[in-house]
Amino acid sequence: MNDKIIGILGGMGPEATAECYLKIIRATNASKDQEHFRVIIDSNAKIPDRTEAIAGNGPNPVPEMIDAAKNLEKLDVDVACIPCMTAHYFIEEVQKEISYPLMNAFLETKKYIEDIHPKAAKVGVLATTGTLESGLFDKYLSDMDVVYPTSLTQQNKVMQAIYGPNGIKSGNTDGESLHLLQEASKELIENGAEVIISGCTEIGLVLKPYHVTVPVIDPMEVVANVVVKETVYQK
Repeated sequence: MNDKIIGILGGMGPEATAECYLKIIRATNASKDQEHFRVIIDSNAKIPDRTEAIAGNGPNPVPEMIDAAKNLEKLDVDVACIPCMTAHYFIEEVQKEISYPLMNAFLETKKYIEDIHPKAAKVGVLATTGTLESGLFDKYLSDMDVVYPTSLTQQNKVMQAIYGPNGIKSGNTDGESLHLLQEASKELIENGAEVIISGCTEIGLVLKPYHVTVPVIDPMEVVANVVVKETVYQK
């Protein structure tokens, strides 16, 4: 019986939040409605931009994140996930204010690579500039050889694909956004990447494994599978 209550601390962004819920549904072994988990979603799109906050150019998102996390706590969730990789920069601050565990997508992705791609010599990362500048991948993948796009590719291709006028944040999940991410992926592969991490949840909405020549790892896909299968959560 899938009687755990799963929370989603969402809104960062709204479409990524919806996709996270779909991933949880798809990862659940159920033959009828009643066999699915109860999922509580607080999709607060008013949470300040995480990338701007990390760069020191915007308000702190932590108070709004804690408020949403406490809403989930009031509804007795057993565990929750955050469908925004950049927001994990603040996960420890939020975790200490609540009683239930927040799944850490970075830790789960590292475990996944170690289990599924143990021979991968280099791991490529596509993520927002804020996430890269936060050092999160260096922190959690410290024992792996991680490669990133050049600064020019990061700005003109990765960030343009996410935040540009025809970008993913504007609701575009194919066309120009996909083309830019494929070009950025090609650069990583040419620099030795044997797997690529979609280090921004929006990237996972666009870039699929069949779009590039090496495995693409979607951390939210990893988290969705872990959160429905694990019975003992990380503390």
